[in-house]
Amino acid sequence: MTAMATARAAAFFDLDKTLMEGASGLHFARAAYRAGLVSRRRLARDVWANVRFRLEGSTDEKADAVRERVLGAMTGVSRIRLSRLGPEVLAGILPAVYPEMLRVAWQHQDAGRPAYIVTAASQELAAMLARVLVLDGGVGTPYEVEDGHYTGRLAGPFTYREGKAEALRLLAKEEALDLSASYAYSDSESDLPMLRTVGHPVAVNPDTELERLARAEGWEILRFDRLRRRIRIAYGAAAVALVGGGGGYLAGRLKASNRRLRPGRLTGRAARVPLLG
Repeated sequence: MTAMATARAAAFFDLDKTLMEGASGLHFARAAYRAGLVSRRRLARDVWANVRFRLEGSTDEKADAVRERVLGAMTGVSRIRLSRLGPEVLAGILPAVYPEMLRVAWQHQDAGRPAYIVTAASQELAAMLARVLVLDGGVGTPYEVEDGHYTGRLAGPFTYREGKAEALRLLAKEEALDLSASYAYSDSESDLPMLRTVGHPVAVNPDTELERLARAEGWEILRFDRLRRRIRIAYGAAAVALVGGGGGYLAGRLKASNRRLRPGRLTGRAARVPLLG
């Protein structure tokens, strides 16, 4: 029997605003701050980035810039120290998981299609979350480690934009998966390479550009975005409370943002912030 005859379809799920509400990076930043790995000012910037991400949509930051920023932050960090953040990060992510999307993933499994999380977050976090959600695996960014510390170099594809599609092709080769019969779910136009790699792309809580493209291509569109049923100012107040002393900075940014966004409009031009998912 040929490899093509034995290949099976799979289902791939982006993390941020697809499998979960908001950005996983915020929960990582908060845990890193509490562990002394990032400053209060950096946490405030990440919280503000998450506010804009949730109100306006995906990032349009270039892949190279995102990669260099992340690698720079990882350089010299102890692997075990970073790994110990996992439980706290998961404690923040799990309540934000969309039950509807988790059921979709499990339905794929019940139909014989393995389900994978595909995220620009680290491979360790992707695998950990996949285990907790009873999915078949996580595909994340692998970072090189020497003598127990991150070197600031990659050990595989940076799973953002085209890197996600590359990672899917590698996984398909390793696991004998038929991408032409597979499904991919994402909220962001930044994941178009991944969506176009499979036979069944699905837009979930899509940003403005992805929704336009999905409608033009006739792709399925799903919406589970609880943010649409919330008042923006309530979330802004929670974000301010999160960082305490950074509240003045965030309050000013929120006020400026509210002047740009019309009431009731929760999607708009892409935010220029380094969020991953």
